[in-house]
Amino acid sequence: MTSRAAAPDPITLEILHNALRSVVDESFIALMKSAYSTNIKERHDHSTALMDRQGRLVAQAEMSLPIHLSSMMGMMGVVVRKFPPGSLHEGDILVGNDPYASGGTHLPDVGLVMPIFVKGRHLGYVANIAHHADMGGMAPGSMAGGMTEIYQEGLRIPVIHLFRKGELVKDVFELLLLNQRVPDERRGDYFAQVAACRIGERRLVELAASHSVETLEATFDEIITRTESRLRGAFATIPPGVYVAEDVMDDDGLEARDLPIKCRIEVGNGRMTLDFTGTARQVPGNINCTLNATQAAVSYTLKALLDPDVPNNQGVLSAYDIVAEPGTIVNCSFPASTAARAHVCQRIVDVIIRALADAIPKLVVGAANGANTTAVFTGTDPRNNRPYVYLETIGGGFGGRATKDGKDGVQVHITNTSNLPVEAIESEYPLIVESYSLVEDSGGAGRYRGGLALRRVVRPLGHTAVFSGHGERFRHAPWGIFGGKDGMRGRFVLDKAGGAREELNPKPLSVPFGPGDRIVMETPGAGGYGPPGEREDELVERDRRSGKFSAVYLAAHYRR
Repeated sequence: MTSRAAAPDPITLEILHNALRSVVDESFIALMKSAYSTNIKERHDHSTALMDRQGRLVAQAEMSLPIHLSSMMGMMGVVVRKFPPGSLHEGDILVGNDPYASGGTHLPDVGLVMPIFVKGRHLGYVANIAHHADMGGMAPGSMAGGMTEIYQEGLRIPVIHLFRKGELVKDVFELLLLNQRVPDERRGDYFAQVAACRIGERRLVELAASHSVETLEATFDEIITRTESRLRGAFATIPPGVYVAEDVMDDDGLEARDLPIKCRIEVGNGRMTLDFTGTARQVPGNINCTLNATQAAVSYTLKALLDPDVPNNQGVLSAYDIVAEPGTIVNCSFPASTAARAHVCQRIVDVIIRALADAIPKLVVGAANGANTTAVFTGTDPRNNRPYVYLETIGGGFGGRATKDGKDGVQVHITNTSNLPVEAIESEYPLIVESYSLVEDSGGAGRYRGGLALRRVVRPLGHTAVFSGHGERFRHAPWGIFGGKDGMRGRFVLDKAGGAREELNPKPLSVPFGPGDRIVMETPGAGGYGPPGEREDELVERDRRSGKFSAVYLAAHYRR
């Protein structure tokens, strides 16, 4: 048995760490530039990563989504258990997506994992996740409200071979495509993921040729160890003690409403435990969250609050403990539906921030839009008589901060994606975007105001389309902090051609609308930070000149 090489010197370690980051970053870009769907090539709803032989996360691409952190780690746990040493070969690529059988968080996030061998020796794995615009199931886009169990949400893929020794397993691939809408687009996205795996493999083999497998393995260990130590050190900035907070989810899209998420945080002796006891039981609607997804939300929040520059790897995941009772919305059990689990993840972030607010007041923010506002438009394109699926999640307000205002119209916290450009929507789909703007007065007032929400108004061209969506903070506004005011709630509205107007359920399953009809989507704003009376005069004047706030709003909150 050979002993592992000593950790490289600090300079070599830094060079290799950055080289490993460049590998996953290049893989991320390769996937983005090769993908067919707008959700990946334009919105960048994908992530890439590198793991060691034990399945521990070593590096995640800089532009990756925080929510994908534990999705990939969950899949890696299954891979390591299911495929013991010697059972995988050069050129193999595994595929999976199921929250229960594959360690994922919801079905549209399809993961690929490729083992990396250097001269026959297993070095580690490259992996990626891409959100496919449709995975089959009862609703196009596989994300609509109203689904009550995982079977309804789409095709469930256990961890299986997509490639064996470099050869596509055609029967498996045919099965995947047969169960997904718009199969040509799905085919293109799958092969983009394959390309990302192969570029990662190529770069790692090149790196091993110049630095040896032994040196890389020692580097993996040192990166993880140093990250965990660094984050534990950051815990010392929080006074030892117990911190408690709770918030509520609007609803599950069916019957359950005002679902509590509770968190008790205990800090001391270089450790942190986050206890979610008392959180609502899992619900029929599809907002349930697996423990993997909860872990991703916790990891993101602690990193963002305490050490934003700490790298994403196994050390972040190992630095704290989670207590979450099985069968709750933060640790759901089979066969709970999970498509919209990001809503719960966003609320977990808000609850942790609220709990730690008094302990680290200069580091926290007002509640952001607290949602992953999802819009799916489907139909048959009259230009070519082919079906289409347009999926997007739309940004909103980011919370006011201790030293500055919140940002307007952005993706927040765990969803590090882009808003889809109007040009991409109108060139790819038979839809017109009649309006794309910020929502006036939607940011909560404060010493530093919350960010503004987004409004999109969409009309179909020459056909009847179907809209399905998923919204949160449509009933409960994003709260302000330390005296800051709440942000505006979101809403979906159907404007009929004849002038009738109907406010839709926050989680509608399917709403047909024809030429002349419009779907209006307004996301939530964000909460302010500090009392509005303490806002500096020049900032109030800037608000007045910006056109983002009405005279009535300014007079109500800033009496000058």
